[in-house]
Amino acid sequence: MKISTRGRYGLRALLDLAMHADQGCVALSDIAHRQDLSFNYLEGIFAHLKRAGLVIGIAGSMGGYTLAKPSETISLYEILSVLEGDLSVTDPVMQNEESDIRTFIRQNVWDVLDHSIESTLKNTTVAGLTKSFQFQEDSNQCSCL
Repeated sequence: MKISTRGRYGLRALLDLAMHADQGCVALSDIAHRQDLSFNYLEGIFAHLKRAGLVIGIAGSMGGYTLAKPSETISLYEILSVLEGDLSVTDPVMQNEESDIRTFIRQNVWDVLDHSIESTLKNTTVAGLTKSFQFQEDSNQCSCL
């Protein structure tokens, strides 16, 4: 599995949105500027996120985007599933097309990897990442004597 540009940019943009949620609606142009991303590309990403119910778009001069639900309840799995689709490390294979060794490898390697990735992404929330990032930022600003 390789996460596409859409998945990587979408995750960055959503984290940026969460970190600036205290400002109310956040303009997509501000996110694009802070993250050095294409505004037009972000519009497409946010259209997917809006359809999935992860963000709310508010029109008008004071408009922008907000998270549709608390960042503690938005997992990376949810975001990447919307933006990437299937997150499996391999393409699906018909059970009747598998030899014994292919079945063994699927069950003991690919399915284990898929489960591990899914578990990690489901247990990692936007809130958790923003807190970790802010902690890292605060730690990097500490001066050591």
